[in-house]
Amino acid sequence: MIRFRIQEMLAEKHFRDGRRVTLTELSRATGISRVTLSKMVNQRGYGTLTDHLDRLCRFFECELKDLAEYVSDDPAATND
Repeated sequence: MIRFRIQEMLAEKHFRDGRRVTLTELSRATGISRVTLSKMVNQRGYGTLTDHLDRLCRFFECELKDLAEYVSDDPAATND
């Protein structure tokens, strides 16, 4: 499954800029609804539009690999 690292990216931005950025502010800046952002943060396996990923990468000035990661949902899988 894909896990979005939005909370981590917000924390990194807070550290870099010295101020807290909320999901509401992120929503206003990207045009992505707060409900969608909340689902991306909290709902396991939530699917979203590539346009949303593009907007988030632009906001955080990052690459897609920084914003999302693949996490196996198979408990028997190992990280070799």
